[in-house]
Formats: sequence, C-alpha cells, structure tokens
Amino acid sequence: MKFPAPVSVQWIGELIGATSIKGDSNIPATGINELHKVENGDIVFVDAPKYYDTCINSNATHIIINSTEVDCPAGKTLIVADQPFEAYLKIVNHFRPFSPADKMINEDAKIGENTIIMPGVFIGKDVIIGNNCRIFPNVTILDYTEIGDNVVIQSGTVIGGDAFYYNTKKDREVWYKRMQSCGNVVIENNVEIGCNCTIDRGVTASTVIGQGTKIDNLVHIGHDNAIGKNCLFAAQVGIAGATIIEEGVCLWGQVGVSKTLTIGKNTQVLAQSGVPSSLKANKVYFGYPAEEAQGKRRELVWQKRIPELWEEVKHLKKAIGERE
Repeated sequence: MKFPAPVSVQWIGELIGATSIKGDSNIPATGINELHKVENGDIVFVDAPKYYDTCINSNATHIIINSTEVDCPAGKTLIVADQPFEAYLKIVNHFRPFSPADKMINEDAKIGENTIIMPGVFIGKDVIIGNNCRIFPNVTILDYTEIGDNVVIQSGTVIGGDAFYYNTKKDREVWYKRMQSCGNVVIENNVEIGCNCTIDRGVTASTVIGQGTKIDNLVHIGHDNAIGKNCLFAAQVGIAGATIIEEGVCLWGQVGVSKTLTIGKNTQVLAQSGVPSSLKANKVYFGYPAEEAQGKRRELVWQKRIPELWEEVKHLKKAIGERE
C-alpha cells in the first residue's frame, strides 16, 4: 500500500510508539508492504529473529523490528518497537481504517459508460469499473478494486475479500491474528469471471488478473497473485497466495496450486492435479505432485501392472524352488 504522500520516519515512530530509531531517519516512508511485495521506500515489519536478515536485506527501506541488537545497513532505518505486528496494524488502520457500508453502491465509485450493474450488486468505496462491463446479480466488489473495460462478472462472485494471512504466535491465547488487508484487486480488460468465484485482495499490494483471462465457476484466487494475460481456469481451481502464473496458462478442473511459486507461460495443468512447486513453461503437467503428463501416464500404467507383476514374481519363485 502506498501512502497518499511520503511521511517522515519520526512521524511513523510517534504513531506506533517506537522506542528508538536507528539509521538514516531523513529518508521518507512512501508505503507499507509485507515481505513478498516490498519496494524501495516501503516499511516492513519483522518480529521473529529467523527473519531479521531476510527483512533487512529486502528492498524495504524502513524495518519495524523488536531488537536493538541488530546493525542497521547504510541507506535503511530500523524502527524499534516492542510489538512490530501491532505497529503494522496501527499504520494500516491509520491510512485505511475500516468503515461499514451504508449503501449498496458507494457514492464515490466510478462506473464507466455502457456498464450494466444488475440488482443486488454491492460496490465498495473507491472502486473503479471501466466501460462496457456486465456485473450480474449479487456480485460483491469490495473497496479499492479496479476493473477494466469489457469485463464480465457472473452472479455470486466476491472480488476483494480479505487475504487469508495471519501473524502466528503460539505463546499467546489466540495463536493466529489477522494481518489486516490494505491491498486491492486489479482486473484488466476483457476478463470474464464465472459464478461464485472468490478473488482475495492483496495483503498490502495488488492481486492482478491479466487481460483476456477467463475464469470458470467456483474458482478461488488467493491474495497477491499475479495472473498473466489470456489464462484459462476451469471450475474449482484453487490458487494460494503470492503465486505468479504467466500468460497463456490453462488450469483444468480442480487443480490446486500452492503458494509463492511460478507457473511458466503456455503451460497446461490437467484436471485434479496438485502443484506444490514451480512449473516450467510450454509443458503439460498431471498428477500430484504435478509432473510432465507423458511420464506420469506411463507411471500410472506401471502402477496398474503391479498385481500382475507380483503374480509373475510368485510364479518365478515357485519355478525356481521346484528346480532346486
């Protein structure tokens, strides 16, 4: 999430009740992001020692941290706070506080020419919808969503729900605390989305659906995904967070994709496959774990032959025994 205007590190420190600031405090903060999406000028938080080095060596300029013992590299700022996660929530709540809706279509929504909004559609604040779109009944489009031209969204779909993303501490009564989502969803031109789909907003950045992509019914797309142009997703596909799917990818029915991986362009993943790690471009995959389909099919053929092979082994052992 980018701030409306850059803010000073001192101001951030006062907002969150920081105990000290180390490093170059003259560099302004331009936004806040979680680790997978940080850019120069951003604030990131870290509250577990095993992630200190990762955060300090990331693109983030300002790190909210709960240690005074860590050295601050040149060109960065360490903002020391007892509870970095709570500090993150304070910043997000300051710039994007929750406000309950009192209308079905927020008055500040921007809706383009020849776009049809059917009955029962909810449109949140600061939503932008382009020209010639069709939004079918009972669609929910939540805050800050951006939709391009010629987009079709079928009934029952929810765009911009909160990310399934939690801060975990097992030394407290409530182990999982929600990382409040302040990102959004960006749907580019000529995208079609079926019935009862869910597309989550980014935690602090954008979930992007590329131009020309077509999505069937009952598809879930997690937070911070980057879906390329002209992809095709069949029914009941599920994609976990912060995944990159390049252009021209086809995911057939009930494919499950794990988090923080990449599927190369023009790849096909056949129905009911599971993808736990990155896949190369221009190939066809099948099974769990998803492997190149030709080899996986040969493997299945051999699996079916196991009983037959076992009988052959028993006959061979018997024949050897009789000869002995």
